[in-house]
Amino acid sequence: MSYWHSMDWHTEGIKVVAPVKWRRFDGMVGVFWEAESQTGAKGYYLADDPRIMIFFNDVSSRVQISNEDGQFSRHSRPMTRAVYVPAGVPMWTTSKSKHRFSHLNLHLHKDRVLRFLSPSVGASAAMTALRRPVEIQDLGAIETLAGLLVDEISNPSKHAVYGENLVGSIVTGLLDIPDDDSKTANGRLTQAQMNKLQTRIDVHGDYRLTIAEMASTVGLSESWFANVFKQTTGSTPLQWQLAKRVDRAKKLLLESDLSVADIAAQLGFSDQAHLTKTFRQIAGDTPAAWRRIQQLL
Repeated sequence: MSYWHSMDWHTEGIKVVAPVKWRRFDGMVGVFWEAESQTGAKGYYLADDPRIMIFFNDVSSRVQISNEDGQFSRHSRPMTRAVYVPAGVPMWTTSKSKHRFSHLNLHLHKDRVLRFLSPSVGASAAMTALRRPVEIQDLGAIETLAGLLVDEISNPSKHAVYGENLVGSIVTGLLDIPDDDSKTANGRLTQAQMNKLQTRIDVHGDYRLTIAEMASTVGLSESWFANVFKQTTGSTPLQWQLAKRVDRAKKLLLESDLSVADIAAQLGFSDQAHLTKTFRQIAGDTPAAWRRIQQLL
């Protein structure tokens, strides 16, 4: 397949420090960059096809990324060593300090990836995997595969099928491909995953886990966890945790003599008013009124 990627991108404060190496394969393009980023450097990237970025050095303490209109103060996270970005998903980056970096970009034609994955995992699972962003810090064998591919891109010595199979191995090693018997293939968490979350949140005590902590608990990437979680529970992670905190508040109201203010403090609410507002929204009454009603029953 004759293919060249299409991507809208622009950067400020980033300069290339070595000749860019690239090679076209069947439905794939591999590009190796070596660059230097200044403090405050910015980037914007939006591709028509899915792509993979693999960094050969750890930039997580230096680079922040966002998929929310570049709002780094509210919607940013560290750049991990490997990132899979589905087609049509924008990305903004900003540098916190001056640094040099090298990374491999893989631009993938969607039909080519589907043709590669579908015979083994099925078309539905392949499509599901292509829609799921992935961000990982521990590369494991992917770093070795990426290094071999960069060597072949920089100094071609073998038939293109060698490079294409390296790309295929990176894709299968990085993408979040659902198992046939996993409910996550249908965009839902399994009962085992929900049980892990419940156990973690019980141990945590005040029911205030971040999305990153919840995603890590069930072994999923943060970038798509919230969407799958809502499909499973009908609530966002925040709403679900609030409901759990209200359930815990009910238990304390029934089984202890703690004041509403003490319960609010124990469960991590900012103050009694915060607990009262949340409790009324979920339970229909204030904590004090609910306690009185339950004592009369």
